[in-house]
Amino acid sequence: MEQFLLAAAFVIVAGAGIAAGVLLVRQRQATAELRAQNAALARGLDLREKELRHLADVRLPELMESLTNPGVRVTGPLHDLDREAPAYGQAMQTVLDLFAGSAARVRERADKSAKSTLRAMMRAVQSLANEQQLAISHMQERHDDPDVLEGLLRIDHMNAQLGRRAQATAVLCGSWPGQQRSASSLTDVVRGATSRIRDYLRINLEGTPNTAVTSRAVEPVVLTLAELLDNAARHSRPDTAVEVNFRSAHNGVAITIDDAGVAMDADELKRAAELLSGDASVDIHRLGDPPRVGFAVAGVLAARYGFRVSVDSQSPYGGVRAVVFVPSALLTSLPDERAPEPAAAPRTADAAATAGGLPKRSRVAVAERPAEPDAGDGAAGAGERPQARPARETAAGLGAWQRGTRSGRAAAPPDGEGTDSKDLRP
Repeated sequence: MEQFLLAAAFVIVAGAGIAAGVLLVRQRQATAELRAQNAALARGLDLREKELRHLADVRLPELMESLTNPGVRVTGPLHDLDREAPAYGQAMQTVLDLFAGSAARVRERADKSAKSTLRAMMRAVQSLANEQQLAISHMQERHDDPDVLEGLLRIDHMNAQLGRRAQATAVLCGSWPGQQRSASSLTDVVRGATSRIRDYLRINLEGTPNTAVTSRAVEPVVLTLAELLDNAARHSRPDTAVEVNFRSAHNGVAITIDDAGVAMDADELKRAAELLSGDASVDIHRLGDPPRVGFAVAGVLAARYGFRVSVDSQSPYGGVRAVVFVPSALLTSLPDERAPEPAAAPRTADAAATAGGLPKRSRVAVAERPAEPDAGDGAAGAGERPQARPARETAAGLGAWQRGTRSGRAAAPPDGEGTDSKDLRP
């Protein structure tokens, strides 16, 4: 009996020990699992905290900056959220998308407001420029003193540039270039554009195509060429020429502008192609400081009127080649079937207005003035600097030329003022 009791006690004790061992093992396993879970939770909490701080300090500011600066790239997350925290990663992306969408809508509203304000301001500037042009013209007709006339002509030329800047800004803000003009030869169209830029003496026009631009497209093409010519002159050395040539094709005419400045890099070419395509609305906040409106204006006008502008070729002088392709739909025969005068006219002070109201002049028929340095000057290239002329001869030449070019360089009336609505649409 005692042996039986001892055996039973042993079995009980052994069972209790085994049970205790099993419980201990389970307890240790549970403890390890809890520790692992705690570690995972702590690691996840640390990951989320770091990602949240990274989102607030880096990613969102970069995203905001990228809306105004295309060169900014938004940094990604610090961790592989798709693997470590997929749900959290999706939540973070949702926040980014909501922020980007909200910021884009705010910028869109701000852009519309800014364009509306600028458009109204440019109408006022254009109106003042027109009034100033008339005042200058009246003074030119009353004064014969060469010194006075020379000063008036310089003011007149600066006023033409001011009018072009206001007109270009208004176009970017949704206005139209202005009233329709008579059909004008391609040569006169280029001359009209040349007369609106600061460095007009550096433009060398070659060729006399027996083709004219239709009336509805004259002003848009003139303004586009003026912006491209100004851009070419500003980004090349002041002692180099800007060459303009024509090339006929089976479906239109190409106007090529070659400068001897610095070639554009890949990023600049990509940005220029985006602006010149005219596919998207131009954000005036992304045009730089100071704003660079030339390509943007050219793209807007090209898209509206059906011609094309490109700068993806290199000039033979090492700079940039801009090409304005005017399709056959925007071309017509010359008015009265008359051929244009040669582009390289004799060295004379005489000039006259063309049938289309655009200037007809020699490149060297106007005064030479000191070249002003420009921050965008590039490498040297081909070209010959025009020679200076005596003051009185200069004034006489400028007077004759300016009287002939006045109608071609006159700024278009502000949108909706002084013109019929049919004149403001293509």
